[in-house]
Amino acid sequence: MEHILSILIFFPLLAGILGFVVDKEVAKAYGISVAAVEFLLSLWLWASFDTNYAGMQFNEFAPIISQFGISYNLGVDGISLFIVLMSTLITLLGIILLDEDKIANMKNMIISLLFLEMTMVGVFLSLDAIIFYLFWELSLVPMLYIIGAWGGPTRVYAAVKFFLYTFAGSLVMLVGLLAIAYLYHLEAGVWTFNLLDWYQLDLSVGLQFWLFLALFAGFAIKVPMFPFHTWLPHAHGQAPTIGSVILAAVLLKMGTYGFVRFSLPLFPDASVEMIPFIVVLSIIMVIYTAMVAFAQKDMKQVIAYSSVSHMGIIMIGVFAMNAEDLGGSI
Repeated sequence: MEHILSILIFFPLLAGILGFVVDKEVAKAYGISVAAVEFLLSLWLWASFDTNYAGMQFNEFAPIISQFGISYNLGVDGISLFIVLMSTLITLLGIILLDEDKIANMKNMIISLLFLEMTMVGVFLSLDAIIFYLFWELSLVPMLYIIGAWGGPTRVYAAVKFFLYTFAGSLVMLVGLLAIAYLYHLEAGVWTFNLLDWYQLDLSVGLQFWLFLALFAGFAIKVPMFPFHTWLPHAHGQAPTIGSVILAAVLLKMGTYGFVRFSLPLFPDASVEMIPFIVVLSIIMVIYTAMVAFAQKDMKQVIAYSSVSHMGIIMIGVFAMNAEDLGGSI
């Protein structure tokens, strides 16, 4: 199937737009149908994936702004494949389990979830840093709406805190991405935001360190790592159940995916130097937030703090710097 990656990204978007004209009485059935097709497409991608080839597959490329090297560049490998599968499966199950008696406007909820699915899949399939960043930022919009429209009594506070934390970190990350593109331009004489080209950069340890910190701001807040985790209990606690599920199951993984896709290969020396710092923060995450989770009486808060705890285990695996632990983290 040609352009399968583009179909996976934009099918939920198109379906979400068409959802505006769907009768509200059949909105949930429509959402289930769309999510089921999306999941089947991801299964086809898995079935067609060549496990004997280690590079990117199903590549799609089209220049957007050639003079700055910005392109529509997609690809999938063993890292992103199963995260895409997880994203489509969780979205399908979440829509199936939506309670029509508790969701005031099911039609808008379905549209929001389909838009959110588009952004999640886009993040995991993008190989151009600008396109990656656009999908990364766009994922805030539907989740912000889901929390703000269907959340609990303090949903506005939770939504604003979620937005401010993640958006602030993303701005610092954007500065880092632009700096990498500039450094590549200085070295190669051309502009590019192609992540695979960036892997060829030979950066000094000092530059790697500062760029690592810039991207760390965006990824660590999304994970979220201690002490940047304080937005998550509010978002989890006030979000509707489907929002909590997608936060815990998919959106938090975007942070660890960023470390694996960007930080480790782009800044190998800095990553090694930062191992003690990352591991200490991760151990605090595992122990401290697990203890806090035990003290909670609200199940959503338990899930929120336990999610931070298990993300700490994943971060330890990522920065253990060996194939077995990294594979287990993924």
